[in-house]
Amino acid sequence: MSSTLLEQVRAALATVNDPEIKRPITDLGMVDTLEIDEAGGVDVTVLLTVAGCPLKDTITRDVTGAVSKVPGVTDVRLTLGVMTDEQRAGLKEILSDGRAQREIPFAQPGSLTKVFAIASGKGGVGKSSVTVNLALAMAAQGLKVGVVDADIYGHSVPAMLGVADSRPTQVDDLIMPVPTASGVSVISIGMLKPRRDQVVAWRGPMLDRALVQMLADVYWGDLDVLLLDLPPGTGDIAISLGQHLPGAEVVVVTTPQEAAAEVAERAGTMASMMHQRVVGVVENMSYLPCPHCDPAEDHRLEIFGSGGGERVARTLSERFGYTVPVLGQVPLDTSLREGGDAGKPIVESDPTAPAAQVLTEVAGKLAGRGRGLAGMQLGLTPAGRL
Repeated sequence: MSSTLLEQVRAALATVNDPEIKRPITDLGMVDTLEIDEAGGVDVTVLLTVAGCPLKDTITRDVTGAVSKVPGVTDVRLTLGVMTDEQRAGLKEILSDGRAQREIPFAQPGSLTKVFAIASGKGGVGKSSVTVNLALAMAAQGLKVGVVDADIYGHSVPAMLGVADSRPTQVDDLIMPVPTASGVSVISIGMLKPRRDQVVAWRGPMLDRALVQMLADVYWGDLDVLLLDLPPGTGDIAISLGQHLPGAEVVVVTTPQEAAAEVAERAGTMASMMHQRVVGVVENMSYLPCPHCDPAEDHRLEIFGSGGGERVARTLSERFGYTVPVLGQVPLDTSLREGGDAGKPIVESDPTAPAAQVLTEVAGKLAGRGRGLAGMQLGLTPAGRL
């Protein structure tokens, strides 16, 4: 066996990422044994984190494909094993980088992840649809995106992303977020329940612990953006988010009607009370493009009235003393609803649709925001007086 061939195979294995952790399997200690015979046949054993790893077929395909491409390799014989308790403990140490447990990485001074909380004053305004489409639009722009479905009672994000029946892999007490076909990683309280139809009936302390678990006990890796789909209103989760992630920026979702706009203002005001910055308003269900007119005429049917988004933005700007813009007005579109029901959000299933174009534009505005120093801890230590 040529030592050069051995090194080439090792290099090929280093290009294979664990589909959940998104790091090379060689860095994670998952490659257990590697042997190459004189004829160029490769025997490799890869250790799964748990016996029932839901993505073992993906690992098998990726390892076999990467090694098969190495010149001189005639055959790949892959064996899948399972990590021992000691090996899993070592993996957990690698992933946590020695950090203390229950530490929220996005709350640390050195975090470069942009955190956006998607909030609304009331339910039924399409907040979750906005969240998942923004996530996919940002991922399509090349960003690493994670989604926390913090709507504890109405956790619909996994279904909208097509992973409703998926369960996260757990390495000891460290949880892997569930990957999606688009590259977005997601965690939801719905994924942690024994049954999908089980009802969550929790009060304040339990809700706070659930939010902390999804932020601190989940291995998110190096994310560019984290989106949190909040429950509607100004309850426990909104308060907990302000306490645990004071640097999160808030996007308020409303519809044009007066009743929705009024309660949306309260959601934005709650964010400000928790010392979070409201970065914009998204007006959903803004209008229905007339189905009988030429699209060039831009004839709009204002089913739910008009001006709600502008009213919320104007009111919040006056209250806070800084400009809160309307980021976008998303039109009514049956494809938007159908995509959510089918687990294929509109920005992915029908990117040329007017609603998809508006949501993609909003995603670009948020992704392009700079990280200001306002409210951030700089980690400076005062020097002694000279």
